[in-house]
Formats: sequence, structure tokens, C-alpha cells
Amino acid sequence: MSGKNWDRVPIDAQSVDAPLSQSAIFLVVTIADEQPVLAGVCSVLGDLDDLVKTVGFRDLGGRLSCIAGIGRDLWDRLSPGRRPAELKPFAPIKGAVHAAPTTPGDLLFHIRSERPDMCFEFERILLDRLGPGVTVVDEVSGFRYFDARDLLGFVDGTANPTGLDLPASALVGDEDPDFTGGSYVVVQKYLHDLQAWARIPTPVQEAIIGRTKIDNIEIDDDEAPRKSHKSLATIEDADGNEHDILRDNMPFGRPGQREFGTYFIGYSRYLWVIEKMLQRMYVGDPPGAYDRLLDFSTPHTGTTFFAPTRPMLQVLAEAAPEKLASR
Repeated sequence: MSGKNWDRVPIDAQSVDAPLSQSAIFLVVTIADEQPVLAGVCSVLGDLDDLVKTVGFRDLGGRLSCIAGIGRDLWDRLSPGRRPAELKPFAPIKGAVHAAPTTPGDLLFHIRSERPDMCFEFERILLDRLGPGVTVVDEVSGFRYFDARDLLGFVDGTANPTGLDLPASALVGDEDPDFTGGSYVVVQKYLHDLQAWARIPTPVQEAIIGRTKIDNIEIDDDEAPRKSHKSLATIEDADGNEHDILRDNMPFGRPGQREFGTYFIGYSRYLWVIEKMLQRMYVGDPPGAYDRLLDFSTPHTGTTFFAPTRPMLQVLAEAAPEKLASR
């Protein structure tokens, strides 16, 4: 939203640059291929900003926001023949030791707030409005853990772009003019083996991550025989220009079920940047020298979406029912 004065008004839907929050819900659903169901989904997407305001006005300090991402298959059903240039399904990755799976998902709702009850209320109303033709395939409630650390004990998201660098890294530009301002989104749900991780000495953990554990200082591993997670996730193009992505990862877990994880969500101007990052992690650079973090963190999902701007989402939602009716 223009002005970024979120203390006075609710945050617009589709605000990728909304503040990182204390709580979040990551909701991935599939949509039945029936005209009434798709028309109902379009109605909800068109009214998403009003729903954010309906719940968000209860406490402006809660900073409720929601971003809807649309998968390639659903995009083609709603807007055949016209899609973002790089939008495609998540491609599974098979490394020598570890693999990244692809999992279903037509819509992603990334719900954020300073209050978990506002996330809950928004999701409850959202699912009621979406109706029975929508199937929840993944639902994760995340939380900010101490000073923005993951459950492995390291600060997460340090390399996020800020200021003017944020839109340049996270939002599509004039290279795809019909979709300028939107963002490619990739999500993966990782589960950690915390017991195995705890048996690793802290200096080894730091070498795997690429940062010191207590004070989050970057470790120079250019001459190291094995690249760290930090280095493998640093992406450059053929001209040596570095490309960042915006991460809003969240820890989640259920100690009683021995479930401890990180929900990875990355917003990017270019989908290829995240794809290259994951290839480097799973295949390795050089091949075989994969990200050692994967020895302790296992992905259980992998899905790609495109988050259009709010006006773009409303145009899509308004135009789609007529196209659906003519099928």
C-alpha cells in the first residue's frame, strides 16, 4: 500500500512488503474443477481485501495481512492463455542424498498478524466462505521464536532485502509488464531432527549454517572445502550480479508429537532465483557437495504460486466467472 502508514489503517491484501509478524498461518488448498466452486473462489479472491479489513479493524495494532498465491493449474483454469512468464509447478529435485518433493496446491493463503487469534479468525471466516469444494492439503501455524531464530537456534532471514532493495528483489518488474508488482512464491515445509542436531558441536553447526550461533556474524567460507547453507543460498547471475529473495520463514511445532519444523516461504521477482538456490542446496556446488543442513531438515512439501497485486487479483476474479461460464 502507498504511504506504508499501517498504524492508521489495515494492511491491503497482497502487500508482500507488509511487516514481518509474530504469528502466521500458511494455508494451501486445492479447488474442485466445478464451475460453481470456481466461481465461488473467484468471489472470495475478489473480496479478499474487504475480509482483511473486516477482521483487521478489530485491532489495527494486530497488523493483519493476507497474501493469496495462485498455482499454475488454477491460474490456467481461471485465465487460460495468459499467465506470468515463469509460473509453473514446483519441479521436484533429486540429489545424490536428499530430494525435494512436489506437492499439490491451487491456492496459498499467507496470513500474518501480531496476534494468533486474528490469524485464526481470518482463516475461519475465509474457509467458511470458500465452502466445501475446497480441500485443505496443508495448514501450518507459525510463530516468531525469540529474536527471529529458527528451532535450530540460529537467526533466520538476516539476508532479507530492505528499503528500495525489497521491491527490486521480490516484485516483478517491467520484464513482464502484464504482471508487474506481483511475486513468485515458493513454499516448503521442513521437519527437523532436533535430537541429531543437538549432538553436533556448535562450531560444526556454525560451519553448516555459515553464521555464528550467538551473535549471528557471517562466516567467510570462500576457502572452505564445503560451502555452507548461507553460501549455497546466495545466487548470482551470469554477470556476477547477486539476486536476493524475501523470506518470511516461521518456526512451527508440536513438542508432544515430537514435531519441530520451519516453514520456508520465499517471494521473488524471478522464479529461477529460488529454483537455482534449491538446486545448489540439493545437488550441491560442486555436485555432491550438498547443503549439510538437509541431513537434519527434511522437506515434506513443495509448491509454487504467483501472488498478483491486489488490483490484478480483483481483475482476475471479476473476469474469470464469465470465462468459466463459456467453457
